[in-house]
Amino acid sequence: MIAIVEYGVGNLFSLCSSLRALGAEAEVTGDPARLRAAERIILPGVGAFGDARRKLDEAGLVPVLREEASRKPLLGICLGMQLLFDQSLEYGAHPGLGLVPGQVVPLREDLADPALKVPHMGWNRLEILREDPLFRYAQGGEYVYYVHSFYAKDCASSTLGVSRYGSLEVPGLVRRGWVWGAQFHPEKSGDTGLRLLKAFAEIEVP
Repeated sequence: MIAIVEYGVGNLFSLCSSLRALGAEAEVTGDPARLRAAERIILPGVGAFGDARRKLDEAGLVPVLREEASRKPLLGICLGMQLLFDQSLEYGAHPGLGLVPGQVVPLREDLADPALKVPHMGWNRLEILREDPLFRYAQGGEYVYYVHSFYAKDCASSTLGVSRYGSLEVPGLVRRGWVWGAQFHPEKSGDTGLRLLKAFAEIEVP
């Protein structure tokens, strides 16, 4: 079973529908016991980093996610990916889960071209930097869908794939141990996104 973390941040319907369309058993839950019982966990999220971290704390899920991430596959999506890092500088400094080294910073500050719009919204090619089980059914150059105003930085050692926004390389996929993160939305990325989710659902559980 894949547990999709419910903590009051984001619409989880499309993600749950995508997984079920692949034949994967998926459950939306904020129950620590169900998260511990799951074979895999997906941490979604939209909105502000500080608010999302506060809600995780209030729900008592931070220690649960840190514990489970050491022994089973966990995938963070969009804001869920950003929460995996050490900290975010989104409207102040906020601690992340510390599962992937790096920080989350404003996209605008690092864009060389002031004409580029923020948020970065739309389809971009994903360039694969290193092989990984998540790419079992995908290949470099396929398009994925982004919606974000902040991005991960100082995480080169964990970066699996990038997309270019102007001259800036945006980490699109990262991994450390059993923890993966996707800045783009697989559930909104058409057939490519479904194949990435399928690969995640098939990663062998230790």
